[in-house]
Amino acid sequence: MDIATVDHLLTTTRSVRKRLDLSRPIDTATLQRCIEIALQAPTGSNSQGWHFMIVTDPAKRTGLADLYRRAFDGYRQLSASSPQLQEGDPRREQTLRIVDSATYLADRLHEVPLMVVPCIEGRVENAGVLAQASIYGSILPAVWSLMLALRARGLGSAWTTLHLMYESEAAQILGVPESVTQTALLPVAYFTGADFKPAKRLPAREHVHWNRWGNRL
Repeated sequence: MDIATVDHLLTTTRSVRKRLDLSRPIDTATLQRCIEIALQAPTGSNSQGWHFMIVTDPAKRTGLADLYRRAFDGYRQLSASSPQLQEGDPRREQTLRIVDSATYLADRLHEVPLMVVPCIEGRVENAGVLAQASIYGSILPAVWSLMLALRARGLGSAWTTLHLMYESEAAQILGVPESVTQTALLPVAYFTGADFKPAKRLPAREHVHWNRWGNRL
């Protein structure tokens, strides 16, 4: 296995918003292959209760985008007081760029050629921590594998969840059963430009605990 290639893929798979090519069509066979790869991800108790809603219909994309924008307006107001946006925080500069690109995406979400809404069988509202972890743990690894597979083929995506504020309305648009949980909405398109860089992150040592919370090397 070429470790350098693997590491490059893992460290440069970004949330793509401004660099999504909104005019280039996506080959169905390419998307299908990426989903086949994603379905090799782990799944709790081998349940394989995952489902991927592929949305290309313009009216449905517009409907989902409208829900997303409605939620985004509230999110934008709340994010103004986020700790990472305060003066002196090392995350501030990058976070400001993220807010700017998120606004760009919200304004143009209806234009993306394709959306993916990953779903999982079961509901979490009344479930305990163990059940919630099992349900989400049975779909989120597959979604991340999908994003990696897309990236390797020149396709960008962004993990978004704001539409879930209106999940029931989105379910009506897509015909999703009440027993199924939507977990994200990925705008998907070919990306422009040649490559991506690793993001600036807080040092790993600040997030690693050895044997007991707070114990660091």
